[in-house]
Amino acid sequence: MNPEKRAEIYRRLRKQNPHPRSELQYRSPFELLVAVVLSAQATDKSVNLATAKLFPVANTPMAMVKLGEARLIPYIQTIGLFRTKARNVVALSRQLIDEHEGEVPSDHDALTRLPGVGRKTANVVLNVAFGHPTIAVDTHIFRVANRTGLAPGRNPEEVERKLVKFTADEFKHDAHHWLILHGRYICQARLPRCWECVIVDLCEFRHKNLAPSEATKRR
Repeated sequence: MNPEKRAEIYRRLRKQNPHPRSELQYRSPFELLVAVVLSAQATDKSVNLATAKLFPVANTPMAMVKLGEARLIPYIQTIGLFRTKARNVVALSRQLIDEHEGEVPSDHDALTRLPGVGRKTANVVLNVAFGHPTIAVDTHIFRVANRTGLAPGRNPEEVERKLVKFTADEFKHDAHHWLILHGRYICQARLPRCWECVIVDLCEFRHKNLAPSEATKRR
């Protein structure tokens, strides 16, 4: 895919959604960090339902450590892998207190040293909480990047490297949000909604679904 086509893809996504935002609900970097850790293999909706009850009780590292793993579990047990996530959230909270004076660091290496925080989570926090031009590659972005030809790669790390390399600076801050929302609502895994896609003529996917099925129309 040539640079002009990539730029036009982003221009259209920007026109459609000039000010994209994370669908996770948060009010501080710590709340965002916890929400992103909880969102692994879970929907943002399920995380928001859980944190709506959790954050009024514990929304700082100290409060989370005081709450403890056993008392945290009932708040998040509707989310997949909740036991592991509870352990990680309490442990990362303790580490934030011990090593970062209770503040979420704005450094990638420091974030990835926290329990339960991988490359994708760190990139989301850096982008959303601190405004860094990072691109976190989840399953949606991986799918969109490969299907469209925007940044094909065999694994998330390769896709991330290509997206960072080939995305112009003017689009880089919001690229993560545009691509994840496009994958979540339009370029869906089982049935891409190509008939609603604003970049369908630029997309290099060979098997475009240009007409909705009767079942889809009835939804």
